[in-house]
Amino acid sequence: MAEPSSTVSPNASGAEGEPTAAVEGKVPSHYVGIGASAGGLEAIDAFFTSMSPESGCAFIVVQHLSPNHKSLMAELLSKRTEMPVCRAEEGMTVEANCVYLIPPNHDLRIFHGKLLLTEQDRHGGVNLPLDIFLNSLAIDQGEKAVAIILSGTGSDGTRGVRAIKEKVGMVMVQSEDTAAFDGMPRSAIATGLVDYILPPEEMPLHLTSFIRHPYANKKERSVTLLSDEDGINRIFAMLRERSSLDFTYYKPSTMARRIERRMSVNQVLSLRDYVRYLERYPSEVDTLHRDLLIGVTNFFRDPAVFENLQQNWLRELIEKSDLRQFRIWVAGCSTGEEAYTLAIICKEVMRSLDKQIEIKVFATDVDRDAIAVASAGVYPESISADIPPELLSVYFTRRDSNFIIARQVREMVVFAQHNVFKDPPFTNIELVSCRNLLIYLQPVLQMRVMELFNFSLKPEGILLLGT
Repeated sequence: MAEPSSTVSPNASGAEGEPTAAVEGKVPSHYVGIGASAGGLEAIDAFFTSMSPESGCAFIVVQHLSPNHKSLMAELLSKRTEMPVCRAEEGMTVEANCVYLIPPNHDLRIFHGKLLLTEQDRHGGVNLPLDIFLNSLAIDQGEKAVAIILSGTGSDGTRGVRAIKEKVGMVMVQSEDTAAFDGMPRSAIATGLVDYILPPEEMPLHLTSFIRHPYANKKERSVTLLSDEDGINRIFAMLRERSSLDFTYYKPSTMARRIERRMSVNQVLSLRDYVRYLERYPSEVDTLHRDLLIGVTNFFRDPAVFENLQQNWLRELIEKSDLRQFRIWVAGCSTGEEAYTLAIICKEVMRSLDKQIEIKVFATDVDRDAIAVASAGVYPESISADIPPELLSVYFTRRDSNFIIARQVREMVVFAQHNVFKDPPFTNIELVSCRNLLIYLQPVLQMRVMELFNFSLKPEGILLLGT
């Protein structure tokens, strides 16, 4: 990407409101969401001291702030960067080469490139302003979204990292040994989805290299990449050798976008060079495999779906059931949140009916690492944003900054690595849930999967698909 032709004059005063020197209509090449909590001020300072004022990016800083403490961040940052620094205001248009700061006592979102503010609910449990912003950034900007997680306690930002990666954005995290408090970085790194782990002062160089890579700003998607059939086939062959999974019939555009993203991260310009890079560094094959299999899920995802299941369909099946074992299959379960959600609502339905039957949830995925996470049943405190408080208190136990699924729920779920395309399907199933898999497949595989589900389901069983 060429350097922007227009420069932005410094805003030495750090005044609140619109950056006075911002160029009208200056759309950022990328939108960088920066999150920090305890110990974050020093890390933010180091980042902006090294960051070029003419990168073409916009920077939105989401820091955990005391509601009663006046933040001096705007004034302090204005001494570290020539970019205009301002506190976010309702409806403010985000522009290139500018820095925006979350105001105290507010949550921040972005919609069509404009900032939206809402007052924080201080009575709603854990405060997660970074997750809130990164989730909205992923939806609004997709591949132009970048998440940077700096020093802080807790796990805020972890859900946001998953959302950014699902939309093929990029993620940087402060190295744990350089963070004053490593809770937020450690939780983000544990997702296995982080592209760069660096000290804050080294991040700007890698960010600049990434955004200037030809693939990072392509408008025409993946035509050249897909035309190199030999290169794509060699990559798929390496992936199959490493993981026994054949990506040939996954959607080409999805595969190409994620391969391009790894090429941008590693500063590789051609597909043939990337093939050689994979051959030289086998760990990159594992990283690419994780990126291609990103499974973003959360507890009670699309709440209306689970409410409908609980109040109607699942309730009706359980009420009529005289089975020794009521069987559910969650295909593509990722890290387990959906499987546990189904187990929890089955518990709630049985409680409301005053009826006890054995529920067995078979939860499967091709991703061995995701299955390991699911089996452990340990989740960051940020899940409290997705689970009604009355269910959180009954079905989870708090330990430090994590929640652990209750034994009564964990024993209902059987997790297994399973390839839905070639492994035998489960049988006598009352409900099959497949909500985040079919969108990645070409029609030939979609039909194959549907045939298997038809074979698995009992008459009048339920097939639950994603939106």
